Amino acid sequence: MKKIYSFILFISLAISLSAQQKLVFDGQLSLISSYSPDNALSGFAGGRYIPELSYKIPIDTIRFIDFEASANFSASTLVHPFDSSMSDGTISPYRIWARYSSKQFELRLGLQKIDFGSATFLRPIQWFNQIDPRDPLQLTNGVYGALGRYYFLNNANIWMWVLYGNEKTRGFDAIQTNKKIPEIGGRVQTPTPKGEIALSYHYRNANSTKIDFVPQYERIPEHRVGIDGKWDLKVGLWFEATYSQKRKDLGQFTHQSLLNVGTDYTFGLGNGLNVIAEHLLLSYDEKAFGFQNMAQITALTASYPLGFYDNLSMVLYYSWTSEDFAFFVNYSHQFKHFTGYLMAFYNPEGQIGVQQNDFVNNFSGPGLRIMLVYNH
Repeated sequence: MKKIYSFILFISLAISLSAQQKLVFDGQLSLISSYSPDNALSGFAGGRYIPELSYKIPIDTIRFIDFEASANFSASTLVHPFDSSMSDGTISPYRIWARYSSKQFELRLGLQKIDFGSATFLRPIQWFNQIDPRDPLQLTNGVYGALGRYYFLNNANIWMWVLYGNEKTRGFDAIQTNKKIPEIGGRVQTPTPKGEIALSYHYRNANSTKIDFVPQYERIPEHRVGIDGKWDLKVGLWFEATYSQKRKDLGQFTHQSLLNVGTDYTFGLGNGLNVIAEHLLLSYDEKAFGFQNMAQITALTASYPLGFYDNLSMVLYYSWTSEDFAFFVNYSHQFKHFTGYLMAFYNPEGQIGVQQNDFVNNFSGPGLRIMLVYNH
């Protein structure tokens, strides 16, 4: 009942404050239905509404303070036709932050999205989000913390962050974070001829007490270093590499190494066919750079605009280690007031390193999915 009252209060506040023309109120409504016959509960239907309030206070011509608050209201049901079903509903914050910005500097505090790196699909430096590349809406949980960024006149930039109160795994994390201990890190990015290169660092304490198959520690100091670069030559070229070291013995989860290399090119066929290819090497080891427990994954995607309102895209993943593959095909059409998506997919029992999150249900086996999205 309290969640229902919270929803009514949020909407009432949004309408009353937006009428004062000091706030902007918008949002996104998405409805989704899917069928995947290989699952015990083969039918899925759900809805999500993300209302958003934003407010901007100019200080002068180049400085301002702005705020954003959004919530995630979702409900879903899984069914086996004429037999059984399971329903769920959640109300949770999506983004709540305040920001000070000037011409070359910004500081943002609160529940926010932090995202950087050069790779597109198989992303070693996806340290702070859960973006699934197959999700057309690119939804992800945020993290609580402070982020400062300074931009130099030559397009170089420096990032610094302090995070606190975050527990969930993110990216390729194998072990959760201890939410009672602050995380800290930074990033330096600088331009190069026809591209850019960056060095990133992050420190956190992991918590393995909820995992049965590793030694139980509440505080596991972890150092994480990443380097990435991207260049626009005749084709796009990029790489991302990370190395993580845990300061306590967790067996093969003590050290983690990831390397991604990728390229993209738009062929002059019809309206333009864009193709992206990436290859990821992933290794968990007892010793640094041991490469004893290694996996390799290749991703290939193609996107073709059928017209001004229609687009067709495809994503294909292949695991060279398990010899499993996954594919995802998406046709989208922009109607006058909403966007429609028709998707077909196949996933193996394991998701072979493809990012999953709390917003997208990726069922195993073949399946069909329909989604309607309305933005206001």
